[in-house]
Amino acid sequence: MSLPDVVRRAARAALDKKATDVVALDLRPGASFTDFFLLASAANQKQIVAIADAVQESLREEERLRPAHVEGYPRQEWILLDYGSFVVHVFTTRMRTFYDLERLWGGATRVEVAG
Repeated sequence: MSLPDVVRRAARAALDKKATDVVALDLRPGASFTDFFLLASAANQKQIVAIADAVQESLREEERLRPAHVEGYPRQEWILLDYGSFVVHVFTTRMRTFYDLERLWGGATRVEVAG
């Protein structure tokens, strides 16, 4: 399955900051609020911020996109960037395991994004 260029660009920005387990979930068949989730894990809170900042900077510079909504910077355990047609989730490993969005959206097509 092919991902939209903008989702690939966000994934590339995350991978450039050493994000791990980068996965896209195609939600189009079952969700009306967005088309894709892009999930990424980070080793620590400092890396979460670096990944989220890199995604925002890359999309702002290359696509002229800004997120419509941002959550999570104060706690730095799960940062969410809502771009409308896709949502970026950057987690600590512990928070990603706890919320387990892959299981919650089990019917979505999972696309591994290679580094």
